[in-house]
Amino acid sequence: MTRSFYAALLALSLFATPALAQSGARCHGGHNFDQFLNQLKQDAIAAGVSQRTIAAASPYMVYDQGIVNRDRGQRVFGQIFTEFAGRMASEGRRVRGQKLIQTYAQAFTRAEKEYGVPPAVITAFWALESDFGAVQGKLPTLRSLVSLAYDCRRAQMFHDETIAALKIIDRGDLSPAEMIGSWAGELGQTQFLPRHYFDYAVDYDGNGHRDLLHSAPDVIGSTAHYIATGLKWRRGEPWLQEIRVPANLPWDQADLTIKHPRAKWASWGVTYADGRPLPNDDLPASVLLPMGRTGPAFLAYPNFAAYTEWNNSLIYSTTAAYLATRIAGAAPMRKPAAHVAQLPFNEIKELQHLLAKQGFEVGKIDGILGQQSRIAVKTVQMKYGLPADSWPTAELLARMRGPRASQSPPRPR
Repeated sequence: MTRSFYAALLALSLFATPALAQSGARCHGGHNFDQFLNQLKQDAIAAGVSQRTIAAASPYMVYDQGIVNRDRGQRVFGQIFTEFAGRMASEGRRVRGQKLIQTYAQAFTRAEKEYGVPPAVITAFWALESDFGAVQGKLPTLRSLVSLAYDCRRAQMFHDETIAALKIIDRGDLSPAEMIGSWAGELGQTQFLPRHYFDYAVDYDGNGHRDLLHSAPDVIGSTAHYIATGLKWRRGEPWLQEIRVPANLPWDQADLTIKHPRAKWASWGVTYADGRPLPNDDLPASVLLPMGRTGPAFLAYPNFAAYTEWNNSLIYSTTAAYLATRIAGAAPMRKPAAHVAQLPFNEIKELQHLLAKQGFEVGKIDGILGQQSRIAVKTVQMKYGLPADSWPTAELLARMRGPRASQSPPRPR
């Protein structure tokens, strides 16, 4: 197909008229987009946004069916951890992160003093979210937000995000034209939703504006503020450390919902990755096995919750935490002793279907191993006497296909 044909399709999707957006009317009292937008503007004024800002922003508040289509078609992370981390937590990003910590030493030192968040933690998010500011998105934020607010899928969330974006403009941080970001309305070098931008952005370069698109000091201070205050970071505590686990570990205890003192893990034979013993103390931690018992293993501390709160994909959150340890000076993670077998997409989808048929909540049956699917897998592994490491295997699938599968496993608690 010609480039002009694609351009025509793009134009149709990006600038759909309100008449093409009537599906949103069903969750907005039958209102068409113009009526909905008028009400949203009234809500913004009631929330304290000035008429001047509403007037300046109005030309950018148009419906875009292409944004809604992207939102409905988005996929969660489907790669296994070592593949995703190998690409996203690369050696180049480790080196670049360490150099940026030196370049902006004053801002990082200030942020750690004020918020207790280590430079490596901030820098790892900076790397993964925008490749240190290189990839922030190219779409008008207000257009994205009002389109998603009119769609019925997450209408209230994006209604509130739109008002937050207008407040950012009203405060003088960004103009409507400067507000360019990702298709989902995230802004800046660490991709803040507007509410996070409004609540947590700080002016670290002293120019009177909170500019997370262009100012590295503002990015550093604001990200630290959000991690510390919004995500409840615990000052002075670790977040993730690679470990070795023994073959006879009680695998059912390896779960982010289960915490034991490090002394307890040590008593079960868990050591640091280089063989050094764990401290004999009461610092709580969970054993995290992103690829089951034969893959990489980590101790996840209470601060790891900040990563899963930032992004609830286990693959993303583990990669971000691992990259932060690398930037902070940790050695590369050990390669698995043998190939870690992964069920193909269609078999994971079949497994999810079998789990759902037996009453488990697995979320969307999509061939992607999310947290709900992992919990269900662990419960069924326990039923069949398999190592309960939450990693689906061909043996588990064969058991579930067999006659014993008709016996319902215990419901997860």
